[in-house]
Amino acid sequence: MNFQQLRSVRETVHSGFNLTEAAQAMRTSQSGLSRQIRDLEQELGIALFVRSGKRLTGLTPPGNHLLPIIERVLEHRRHLQRAGHAYLAQQQGVLSIAATHSQARYALPLAVQEFRRRFPDVRLHIHQGSPRQVAQMLQDGEVDVGIATEALSDHAQLLALPCRCWRHVVIAPPAHPLLRLHGPLTLERLAAWPLITYDNGLTGRSRIDEAFAREGLAPEIVLAAMDADVIKTYVALGMGVGIVADLARDDERDAHLEAIDAGHLFGTHQTKLAIRRGGYLRGYVYAFIECFAPDWTRSAIELAATATAPAANDAG
Repeated sequence: MNFQQLRSVRETVHSGFNLTEAAQAMRTSQSGLSRQIRDLEQELGIALFVRSGKRLTGLTPPGNHLLPIIERVLEHRRHLQRAGHAYLAQQQGVLSIAATHSQARYALPLAVQEFRRRFPDVRLHIHQGSPRQVAQMLQDGEVDVGIATEALSDHAQLLALPCRCWRHVVIAPPAHPLLRLHGPLTLERLAAWPLITYDNGLTGRSRIDEAFAREGLAPEIVLAAMDADVIKTYVALGMGVGIVADLARDDERDAHLEAIDAGHLFGTHQTKLAIRRGGYLRGYVYAFIECFAPDWTRSAIELAATATAPAANDAG
């Protein structure tokens, strides 16, 4: 028994038992249609149609009994096809992510690796930019997900989900005098040295500036960069003391530099992952979010979106 045989019965009934019309609907020959019906009747052991010579004139009592079942089986087949297509759509496509350099370089790799293992047929596009650029790309619909520390919470159109906490560290070559001072690291001690850190608007730079300003200090920032690797390169050359995010610090890769925790000076920061409010997200987008921040399951995201929905007069 196969679906083609069941369709032959249904189309024959729907065409008013006109085998020519039924064969056209099935895109087969009249003889092929008749053979499908005969094969099904032989398998069931009953006649489904009343015959007058070579013509079919109606359904037999068993045929009338089985026709609704045949219709249900074919409807379930359609449901199965739709479900299969829907599942395939969730396994293939493009995932676009916008992130700051620090997030793309240090926070994303493990999540991307896990996502690729689970969704090998989804193509990944990663765009880098400043926090403001990340927010803009997300608002413009250019990307599905944005990841940054700053800016994402400033837009009502975006749902910003807090993910990971991080702190700044001060880095310097092992022989640097700052590392040999007794007592805790202070802003005053730090301001006595040329500093190399992030450019304005990046990776907590505003917190660094605010902390020095509160103490009435004006440190000499000899170089500002978007990239922590650039900062570490020039620190290693002896141009100054670096201030970077602790997520950019790797004990093996950065063995030539020592680090001091500076969280007590510049506070704790929070990486945020954002999506557009009201936007449609494929299943694999939710899966990526969970790879990056396991606590943010699909149900948790939907609950957060409902709980923090902006008022109607604030939507613009």
